[in-house]
Amino acid sequence: MSADLLQRTINAIQPVDQRLLAEARACLDRLTKPVGSLGRLEDLAAQYVGICGNLRPLVPRPAIVTFAADHGVTAEGVSAYPSEVTAQMVLNFLRGGAGINVLASHVGAVVRVVDIGVAYDFGSLSGLLDRKIAPGTKNLAIGPAMSREEALQALAVGIELGNALAEEGFGLVGTGDMGIGNTTPSSAVTVAMTGQPVSEVTGRGAGLDDRGYRRKIEVIEQALAINRPDRRDPVDVLSKVGGYELGGIAGLILGAAAHRLPVVLDGFISGAAALVAMALQPLCRDYLIASHLSVECGHRAVLEKLDLKPLLDLDLRLGEGTGACLGIGLVQASVKILTGMATFEDAGVSDRKT
Repeated sequence: MSADLLQRTINAIQPVDQRLLAEARACLDRLTKPVGSLGRLEDLAAQYVGICGNLRPLVPRPAIVTFAADHGVTAEGVSAYPSEVTAQMVLNFLRGGAGINVLASHVGAVVRVVDIGVAYDFGSLSGLLDRKIAPGTKNLAIGPAMSREEALQALAVGIELGNALAEEGFGLVGTGDMGIGNTTPSSAVTVAMTGQPVSEVTGRGAGLDDRGYRRKIEVIEQALAINRPDRRDPVDVLSKVGGYELGGIAGLILGAAAHRLPVVLDGFISGAAALVAMALQPLCRDYLIASHLSVECGHRAVLEKLDLKPLLDLDLRLGEGTGACLGIGLVQASVKILTGMATFEDAGVSDRKT
């Protein structure tokens, strides 16, 4: 069933409306400002119109989906924090005490917290979406992180959440993650999908010292050598060296794009997931907005592969969806520019000399 849902979703994604995108640019050029003077805000507004198919869109109601999962590879000493922090931070999200809660509130975004693979029994908690596939992935340093069916299931979780957001009337989706150790599979996926050397796309995560950093590189190289992920088969890459939250984010991207919903990517983990989504359906790339450039060194390689230019460069590396919130604010501002500014004709302002 998961494979069928994935294929139906891939088939449902259509190119963005280039005609409306051009019309939006023409409308922006008639506003009371020099042509192009609002720079990338104008590009964002035109992209939003081309995606949603409406020349006069409402300011979009945003949602952040933060997927949480644990990783068996933490047994290899690749993280400065213990794996119990994943569950502890999920509880912090639900209490409203995390960075994502503060920044989501700032832009009026709803936060959906998803347990897609945390190694903790939360029971029934208000506000937590229980989509647990397993209590964490297996150790990718000694074998596949998950089975192919589990990878498809993770993608299906994300697709179904994208479908639900569209049905609820959200107009903009942001991606988020929480998972101690998840920069390790993200770097492995990035290597597999881009061909870049491990050392050039592997950072220190949440604060590894020099010894831990060297160990992290060794573990990723070992995982790639043992598992031999096939970049021509993105589900194979996800299953062998990925994580459940990466699969969830990739599925969310596909599900949102199938409903003509723009997706604002957070940082490195979201970007690695986007590589999987774009490999499954290249058309989804035009539905993506890169919120920022992460401090994690692999993020630059990811954005180059996706051919996306980040909106911000603020030395962020928290994850959770925090960068996506800031990007959402800029998208909202761009739509307000398009729909709220007067034209030269309406305002009785002289246009430039011809």
